[in-house]
This record gives sequence, structure tokens and C-alpha cells, in this order.
Amino acid sequence: MRIGVDATCWQNTRGYGRHARALLGALVNRDTKNRYTFFMDSDENAEHATDLPAGVARRTIRAIRPTVLAASANGHRSAQDMLRMARAMSSPEFDLLFFPTIYSYVPVLTRAKKIVMIHDVIAEKYPDLAMKGRRVRLFWKTKVALGRWQADAIATVSDYSRRGLIEHFNLKPDQVHVIGEASDPVFRVLDNPTLTEKLRSLGLSEGDRTIVFVGGFSPHKNLEILVRKFAKISERPDFADVRLVLVGEHGKEVFQTHAAAIKQIAFDLGLKDRIVFTGYLPDEEVVVLLNLATVCVLPSLIEGFGLPAVEAAASGCPVIATGESPLPSLLGEGGIYFNPLQPDELEAALIRVLESPELQNKMSNAGRLAASKLTWDAAAQQMMNLIEQVTAS
Repeated sequence: MRIGVDATCWQNTRGYGRHARALLGALVNRDTKNRYTFFMDSDENAEHATDLPAGVARRTIRAIRPTVLAASANGHRSAQDMLRMARAMSSPEFDLLFFPTIYSYVPVLTRAKKIVMIHDVIAEKYPDLAMKGRRVRLFWKTKVALGRWQADAIATVSDYSRRGLIEHFNLKPDQVHVIGEASDPVFRVLDNPTLTEKLRSLGLSEGDRTIVFVGGFSPHKNLEILVRKFAKISERPDFADVRLVLVGEHGKEVFQTHAAAIKQIAFDLGLKDRIVFTGYLPDEEVVVLLNLATVCVLPSLIEGFGLPAVEAAASGCPVIATGESPLPSLLGEGGIYFNPLQPDELEAALIRVLESPELQNKMSNAGRLAASKLTWDAAAQQMMNLIEQVTAS
């Protein structure tokens, strides 16, 4: 069977790109029966442009502006680019088409079966925080509606997101299927971890307790409450050594970003020397940071999966995370979960973890065990089962 894959998000360093690379890599490696063709729209000056799985065919459909730049919070792809990609993917040679994210979906005219992945309902629940302007939001709603209409099956990343999709779009339960996620093998407990030269250059020191956030600076990440609660606990003499480290791209972000506002809040609260904005860090740096961190916090208003928290747990780092996510069921006692609309719950959780090395150790062990049960091989098998189900119908 010939399967065409929209791989235009492959080069994205954020969650969608990470997810596509991991899932499709495991899928192609596991699925020896079907032949895959990846459709891309750029191959220049990109970190992940050449690391496609062995054995896949590649077709590059040149774009005026690649999807990873154009499908942003305040813009969209050009009609010409979308038409070229739609025409290419509508080739009658394919039996099935897979869109690993609705962000890069284009309508197609083909009899091929179609699987469209919608990771979450963040843009639907918090449209003002996800996209700028009524025109962009209207374009998004139209694209998602077309994707749902064309899809023979909708995939998503967790039971939590599945329930959200069914409820928000009034979908039939048998239309939506869960294809799980997992951490990359790079995220693990290291033997005798020490700060790298890069991390030292950011002002970090061994022995300091650190609260770490990893992810984007989108408004729905709810980072303002993390900064404000950190400011409050920082006033305590027994927390004088604690630093807050915010990891994530905040200079070249295509999605809506709240980074400037967060930096201003930190400055206004007198936290310039207590908060570190690292910018983008490669996984090899992040895993060291997580191994040395006291706790990783994910305070989002909502998460479809919460991969940074799972990566932290796999690295032996205790987690404090939003309860509006699948993380309570995924990580269990590896985390403490709070209502993101109740900032005092976050403050209480931070104090509880920072004060107790025994609790940190308990959470670390539980989180590692929970994260180890999530694998990309299992996700690939779920995807293969869904492909078989869709093409047999």
C-alpha cells in the first residue's frame, strides 16, 4: 500500500515537529509492508531537513514560504503554496494520506483514505491566546472544519484530548482514535551529571535548587502565574538559593508568544538575577538541566499531552503540572497536579517539593517508572492498527 505523509512540519523544533519526527520514524521502522512518501516544502538551512527515516521517498514541493514559518499565530500559508501541496498530495497513486497535525493540513481531491491528527482543542478553548486577529481565527476554524470533514479517521495524542475533541466538535466516539506519545531516548537519568559549558555561561551553578520550565512562551502556557508565585516564595530566606529557569525559543517564535511580557514581569518584580531565560536549547543540554533540576513545572491552562513533563519524568525530575491535561493519569505519583486557575495551588506544590528531598526522591522514582511505560514503538503500533482499520473499511 502507498501512503502519502504531509511532512511539512518536520523541521519545526516545537512539539508538532518533535511529535512528527518521533512517530513517523518509529512507524516507518516498524511497518515493513507499506511504502511511504513524505511531502515537504523546504530543505534548506534546517536542522532536521535531512534526517528522514531510511526507506522513505521524499518529494519537495517548493513553497514561497515554508509551512513551519507561514502557519503562525498571525498568518497563514499562501493560496499558491497550499494549492501546490494539495495538488501533489492528491495524486491517485496513494491509498492513504496522513496529516500528522491539523496545522499543516491542506484539502485534497482524491479517493485515498485520510487520517488527520488534531493534537488538542487549545485553539478552540482559548482562541484569543492562540491566534491574533479575527481573520486568522476564521481561517483556522475553516481549516479544522475541512480537515474533520475530509478525515476518514481523526487521531489525537491522549484520552484527555479525545474527550475534548468529541465534546467540542460533537463527534462520534468511534471517529476519534488515540495515538500516544513518549519521551525521546535522550531523556534519561545520567550518571554523575554536571553542568555543561553552555549552562554555566547562563549563570547556573551546581548546588542551587532550580525550578525548570521547558516549552513555548505562548499565552496559554500560563507562565505569568509561575513567575509571580516564584517571586513570592523567593522572599523566604530558606529559598534564597532557588532559581527559575525558563527554557524555550522566545526570539524567533512563529506561534503567539508572551515572552516579552514575562520578561517585563520578572524585571518589575526584581527577579532579574533569579530567573534565567535560556532560549532554545538542544535536547543534549535540556536532559542535563533536568537531571540536575529540583522540579519541572508545566503550568499551562490546558495541554493535549504535556510532553515536556514526560521528558522531565524520564530524566528523574519531579513534576508539578496542570491538572487540565492527561498528566495525572500518565505520570501518577511522579507529579503533583493543580488547577491552573488557582495559583495558590501552584505555590503550595512548589513549597512542598522544595522543602522535602524525600518527596523529591519518591516522585523521581515514580515518574521514571511511569515514563518508561510510554514508548514510540507502542504509538507506532497504534498507528499501524488505525491504518489497517481505515483502509479495510
